[in-house]
Amino acid sequence: MSLPAPSLPPDSPAYRILKEVFGYDSFRPGQEPVIASILEGRSVLTVMPTGAGKSLCFQLPGLVKQGLTLVVSPLVALMEDQVAALKLDGVAAETINSSRDRATNVAAWRRAAGGELRLLYISPERLMTERMLAALARLPLALIAIDEAHCISRWGPSFRPEYEALARLPQVFPGVPLAAFTATADEATRQDIAAKLFPQGGRSFVTGFDRPNISLAVALRNDWKRQLLDYVKARPGESGIVYCLSRRKTEEAAALLVQNGIRALPYHAGLDSATRAANQNVFMTEAGVVMAATIAFGMGIDKPDVRYVFHANLPSNMEAYYQELGRAGRDGRSAEAFMLYGLDDIRQRRMFIEQDEGGDEDHKRREHKRLDALVAYCETPQCRRQVLLSYFGESKVPCGNCDVCLDPPVTEDGFEQARNALDAVALTGERFGAAHIVDILCGADTERIRTLRHDRLAAHGRGRGETKETWRSILRQLVASGFLRLDITGHGGLSLTEAGAALLQGHGSFRFRRDAGRKATARTRKAQAAAELTGAEGELLIALKELRLSVAKERGVPAYVIFGDRSLVEMARLKPADRIDFARVFGVGEAKLRDFAEPFLQRIAQFR
Repeated sequence: MSLPAPSLPPDSPAYRILKEVFGYDSFRPGQEPVIASILEGRSVLTVMPTGAGKSLCFQLPGLVKQGLTLVVSPLVALMEDQVAALKLDGVAAETINSSRDRATNVAAWRRAAGGELRLLYISPERLMTERMLAALARLPLALIAIDEAHCISRWGPSFRPEYEALARLPQVFPGVPLAAFTATADEATRQDIAAKLFPQGGRSFVTGFDRPNISLAVALRNDWKRQLLDYVKARPGESGIVYCLSRRKTEEAAALLVQNGIRALPYHAGLDSATRAANQNVFMTEAGVVMAATIAFGMGIDKPDVRYVFHANLPSNMEAYYQELGRAGRDGRSAEAFMLYGLDDIRQRRMFIEQDEGGDEDHKRREHKRLDALVAYCETPQCRRQVLLSYFGESKVPCGNCDVCLDPPVTEDGFEQARNALDAVALTGERFGAAHIVDILCGADTERIRTLRHDRLAAHGRGRGETKETWRSILRQLVASGFLRLDITGHGGLSLTEAGAALLQGHGSFRFRRDAGRKATARTRKAQAAAELTGAEGELLIALKELRLSVAKERGVPAYVIFGDRSLVEMARLKPADRIDFARVFGVGEAKLRDFAEPFLQRIAQFR
């Protein structure tokens, strides 16, 4: 029997702090029960979608409870941004990390040891040294919050060995509640996290994985440079992330966009740290920048106004895909996730799994299953959001905001086509790749086919009624449906699975989507900001964004930590005339009222 979700008592100081410090009138869905549980002294695991307000779930209790709240975070940039935002809200917060010199870190520690801080951000590597643990044991810790908690689990796709040491925390700090947070964890990963962090028991909250504001679309890759350029050009002036599989492709993507007048920057592990930091800073603080990146540009990228994430290659698995697309639309406005993929992606990903020296056979089997789920997502003829959410154990009606819902593919009986393809694979010894099988089916007269005498096979020319592109699509869908297997150790040779052999003998059925490689559907996203504001209000919004950027540069912080776009839109619409009106704007707490009311009111007055 499930326990009722806890709630905060009417006189809880959490409500006052929510308004006075953070400037919010109410909690977002799912936040209150998590915060109430932490304030009751319980340990909690919270799975909450990106952009749903996980940080507030540990920051607010840290201000209500007496003592120091320790926040464990994997990335320096994430720690620095959150601390900068808290300071602007008037919160005594600091971070100790490797990017700061020793004197700065020592000063931060002294403030923590002296009881001056409410929140201290630290990396797992620095925390789990014996010296740091001993020093913290002498302080009155109120809470330990662990961000990106999925990194602790070997069952998850983003395991980090330095995170595993956090399993010692319950023994080192008995009686101190632990609060673990993540946006990405399937059932097995959640159970593993809870077992490691909550040996005495804790509560789990899964508030859902759906990001309904993000439109989902997938297309076959045929000319990735043209496809990328067409996509980005159709979204002028918008911030986006382009994920590529290799460093070389990342550089090529950035150069292509720059050559065509688009402001783009590369980010990958092959760049020196100063260049990476500089490129990330430009992306985070300025509008309309496109970042071409490998997955090195990952956790902690909390830029609210990323309007699209474009995958030029297939991600490693469903969890990775969900994490990466979740970097779009964190401000709640419409955003897009668009992916290109091909059969070569699948082969490469399977090869990476097999070459992982750190994984045993069980781990490799799990990773192959995760990849299977992503391939099925790419080839599905049903609502993509349904497929994505079902992987995480959620059900949903068709979303109306993916390419399949908006432009439903035509599926048809492919039994004969499948048998012809499977027969061609079998007759050639189950060792040739898709390109050669397609040539045989289409009756091609190539030197290779003549040399191998494959022009004499019964399968040669049997598929002349279909185009090469259709046969490529059918072969991909036979792989996705488990009828064909890719040889990942060789050159992508195809072989029959047990199900494929049965289908070849006439047992079973196969339906395929003829338009699997169709072009991306037309954009469905409307220009919301333009629709929400009049012409004069839109001009004021532009002026407020310019002011925000100027203030952010003066303070050396990302623009969104000054005010989010929602706050600026409210200012443009309401045009507050004095500090009383300004205090009513979403996201304006006491500290921001004190520090920013005057310059923003002056700019608004110029438009009144």
